[in-house]
Parts: sequence; C-alpha cells; structure tokens
Amino acid sequence: MRILGIDPGFDRTGWGVIDVVKNDFRWLGHGCIQTSSKDIFTQRLQETRDGVQRVIAKAKPDVVVVEQLFFSNNAKTAINVGMARGVILLAIADAGIPLIELTPNQVKQATAGYGGAKKEQIQEMVKRLLKLKEIPEPDDAADALAIAIAGSTMSIR
Repeated sequence: MRILGIDPGFDRTGWGVIDVVKNDFRWLGHGCIQTSSKDIFTQRLQETRDGVQRVIAKAKPDVVVVEQLFFSNNAKTAINVGMARGVILLAIADAGIPLIELTPNQVKQATAGYGGAKKEQIQEMVKRLLKLKEIPEPDDAADALAIAIAGSTMSIR
C-alpha cells in the first residue's frame, strides 16, 4: 500500500510518501510545499492546493493521511492553518483518494509508542522505521512521514 502523509500548514506543508509491504516500511520521498509570505493569502492557499495536487499526481497514493489541527493560542494562525487544511482536504477529495485523519497524539502513539512523545523521539523513530541514514528534513517533512507511518496502522474510512 502506498501512503501519502501530509502535515498541513499555510506557510509550509510537509509531505511524505511510503510504501508498506508485509509490515515493512519503504521510504519513497518527502518534501515541503512552501509559500511566500510576500504573496496574498488566497494565492498561498492556491499554491498549497496545487502543490498537494502535484504530489498526489506523482506519488499515486492508495490513501492520504492528514494530521488534524492542534489547539493553538494564536487564533489567527489556527484559522489560517485551518483554511490551508481545507484546501488540502479538497485536493484529496477531488482526486478521489481515501482519507485518514489523525490527531497529533495518535501519530505519536503509533510511531513512538507514547502519545506524549517529544518531536525528537518521533523524528528518530521515523529514521529507524524507514531505515534512513539521517533524520528527514525539514521538520514538516519528517512529521509528514510520521503521519504516513501512523496511517498505515489505521483502517480506511
């Protein structure tokens, strides 16, 4: 099964693609969709949507896993990330691909075995589970790979 994990954001959206073959994880790629703070917000949303569409077209995933929003003290940031997440979900729906949504704690539990795991622990487990020489960078892409790994343990809705 090919899984695309997405860590939503309006500044930078992380993505990671893995194959799961007989409970063995195989890294295929990762990266970020970066938008410019110099662009108007609606253009940034379009760039995020278009970037997700390109990743889906290239990776051809069987399922996409997206992290749900976490609580933020900054309401404006939370709203902007929520809107970016909306265009990401729309791109997935337009592609007709099954979607799994996970909370940050579910991702931590599935990758590190503990829902309160620290970011560094998650990144180290991603490196180990995917048999990589180094922790994937940037952080958003490493998070997206963790989301894909966690999604492999969930059933498709």
